[in-house]
Amino acid sequence: MEGADRWLVHSHMSDPGRHAGAIAALPAGIGPLNQIIQGVLVHADWAREYGLDETTLDPTARRTLPIAERLDDVLKRDPRPFDVPRTADKRSTGTCRDFALALCSFLRCRGVPARVRCGFAAYFDGEWEDHWVCEYWDPRTSNWRLSDAQIDHVLRQRNRIEFDSADVPRQFFMPAGEAWLKCRRAEADPGAFGHGSVTGGWFLKINVLRDHYVLNGRETSNWDRWREAPQHERSIPDVEMELLDDLATHPEQPLIEIAADWLER
Repeated sequence: MEGADRWLVHSHMSDPGRHAGAIAALPAGIGPLNQIIQGVLVHADWAREYGLDETTLDPTARRTLPIAERLDDVLKRDPRPFDVPRTADKRSTGTCRDFALALCSFLRCRGVPARVRCGFAAYFDGEWEDHWVCEYWDPRTSNWRLSDAQIDHVLRQRNRIEFDSADVPRQFFMPAGEAWLKCRRAEADPGAFGHGSVTGGWFLKINVLRDHYVLNGRETSNWDRWREAPQHERSIPDVEMELLDDLATHPEQPLIEIAADWLER
């Protein structure tokens, strides 16, 4: 399979299983699908913005689930069709990757090449905050476009977001490899990229690896456990630089299995 058609095939994580028929019946269009996803999911880190008590969230709230399991959870909380918006307390709680994975799955079900991307967004609290979005193929322009299904009216107002979330301008989202290369060329400050207080080259490395994995059908990996890495392991050995440069430049290349040694310590 060549070109964009490579991303028509479901991964284990994007396969909706028994929900495929319900997804096929949903309205078409990126914007309407974004709205449907916003009506069934809520982000764990933004729980308070939606009037939720974050201390009562389900244990899976911060763990990316296969979309079939996530949709099972949606229906367990409220059995109505997916296109019926839920109040926040009746939605399934996940993270930005769940929103991106949901849109990716819905689009693949409709024959639209789509993939999840790991990188950094410029429209949250950090300068360039760790974030995941969906990238979909536009046959009219023969280009990949970005959509962030998480941006609803709450986040739009809070963060003063004015662009169309179904077509996120490239200057507001940077795939991890692009961010890495900009820092290597001294065109950007590594300290501007990260997750909360964890910023810099080591976190850029984590996202370069995660974006490479997700482009090979691995939406989750050991690198998602970066919080477990001891401080003395949060560095980049010189011997890794050439490989990271290559992965940043060609993230779509066949998967290179990389051992996360610090996970075993």
